[in-house]
Amino acid sequence: MVRNLVTIIFLCTINLLFSQGNYPKDYFINPVEIPLVLSGTFGELRSNHFHAGLDIKTQSQEGFKILATADGYVSRINVSLWGYGNALYVTHPNGFTTVYGHLKSFSPEIDAFVRKKQYAEESFTIRLYPKADQLKVKKGQVIALSGNSGSSGGPHLHFEVRDVKSNILNPMLFGINIPDHKNPTIQSAFTYTKNSDAQVNQSNKNVQLVINRQANGDLLANKIYAYGSIGFGINAYDRLDGALNKNGLYDLMMKVNGQKTFQFTANKFSFDESRLINSYIDYERFDRLRQRVQKCFIEHEMNNLSLYKNVINDGFIQIKDSMQYTVSIAAKDFEGNTTRLIIPIQGKKDSVIIPKVIKKTDRFFKYKEVNQIKDSLVSVYFPKNSFFEDFYFDYTNENGMVKLHNSSVPVQKSFKLSFDISNYTEEELKYMHIAKKNKGGKLYYVSTKRKDNTLYTLSKNLGEYTLKTDNEAPKISSIGFKNGDWLTRFKTIKVKIYDRGSGIKSYRGTIDGEWIRMAYDPKRNVLTYDFSDKTLEGTLHKLKVVVIDNVNNSTTFTSTFNKKN
Repeated sequence: MVRNLVTIIFLCTINLLFSQGNYPKDYFINPVEIPLVLSGTFGELRSNHFHAGLDIKTQSQEGFKILATADGYVSRINVSLWGYGNALYVTHPNGFTTVYGHLKSFSPEIDAFVRKKQYAEESFTIRLYPKADQLKVKKGQVIALSGNSGSSGGPHLHFEVRDVKSNILNPMLFGINIPDHKNPTIQSAFTYTKNSDAQVNQSNKNVQLVINRQANGDLLANKIYAYGSIGFGINAYDRLDGALNKNGLYDLMMKVNGQKTFQFTANKFSFDESRLINSYIDYERFDRLRQRVQKCFIEHEMNNLSLYKNVINDGFIQIKDSMQYTVSIAAKDFEGNTTRLIIPIQGKKDSVIIPKVIKKTDRFFKYKEVNQIKDSLVSVYFPKNSFFEDFYFDYTNENGMVKLHNSSVPVQKSFKLSFDISNYTEEELKYMHIAKKNKGGKLYYVSTKRKDNTLYTLSKNLGEYTLKTDNEAPKISSIGFKNGDWLTRFKTIKVKIYDRGSGIKSYRGTIDGEWIRMAYDPKRNVLTYDFSDKTLEGTLHKLKVVVIDNVNNSTTFTSTFNKKN
């Protein structure tokens, strides 16, 4: 009882201390021994999420030592084909957890722990939660080697810090020093009208500002003439020393006539709110041009990001006729390097010559309500709060190609799309799945399940969907050896696997009938088995690999080899 009370008091003290921003500056050491150069910053704008940590460059190489940044224990281990790939989570006595992602391999002690569990479950991908006394680590101890596993776009270390509530914190708050002497770059700026009564330069549409660089590096926009409730947004990035990567801003602040009316600061957020990025940016422009414009206003009621502060009137500015205003937008990095954009405004109520055109359809969706579509082929169910706002929904069904509006509208919750398959035979259905058309016109597999006479999928992406058949089995081929070869000097055995239809769902490798741990690299389509995993009895052995795609086409590869221990 006393022990539980002490634990509660300890956690409450930590909660109070760190909710006030008093983060320890000398508790964690750097997770790598090489100079810290970043390819990604905390809170950076990514597809459907804010970046949750620091991406530390590893000189385009794998195999650098990864260090425990403080004493603690390994509390979670992930081995995954995507996401963070091979990842370690270390919980520390002060209540924080550090995360190390995209690893090549774990330290021998950790790998032995993982390998035992993988062989017990006969699965390469695995998620483990060791107890506090199983895998203890000391500050500076080598816990892994850097790599390129998971959804990594190149060799690097993804490093995070999380608090006791699993909120993600900016690691730079803890004194991690990244050299940075460069000011952020503001590439472009835009105005937005809140409603049909507002205007900028006689337009009710979004207007791109004309901006000019000043001698001191700041920017000055040409004066605009406006009336009503308007907002601003900028397309900007930051560069740090030693790298050309376009990183995210740490802080974005707007002032109107010297008063703060909006601020976004990348210090802390939860995973639950990360998808709200699609309301924070101009999502339609991102979908069309792949440009992420950060809005200095809160457009949607559902957007309750904790990254906002000092917000007045949701960041919108009420421009009155004949009044003058000066808007200052400051883009800042963590070191305080700042670039400012000054926008002079003259209030002028004028006639609107460029109205905003809204395409009306026979379906009007209200975001606070359930919305459904049903015809002879499909049914679609959108739960409440799937969208950020009310809008006219465009739906067509042409020869089985179902168009669900278009990809320029973000979806916050998964919707269910079901296809009626009662007119197909079981033989026709054997390898059938739902496919989505990408922007290039190619159809690709989406996770498909069957219930009675329907095939259905859950998705958060609008666009075009249809039914597709995949009759082609996966391909398997050996790499560097052929049937009957002597492999005594080989440290590993590798095979290439590939499926150009629905994609690979699972694989299983055995030697002499016993399951082996084959690491799968989906970026190179390679399965690798390390002979050091276990001792083989005798010299003649049989390798068998079975690969199954997402609609259960199957291919079996067998080969014999000779190897002396």
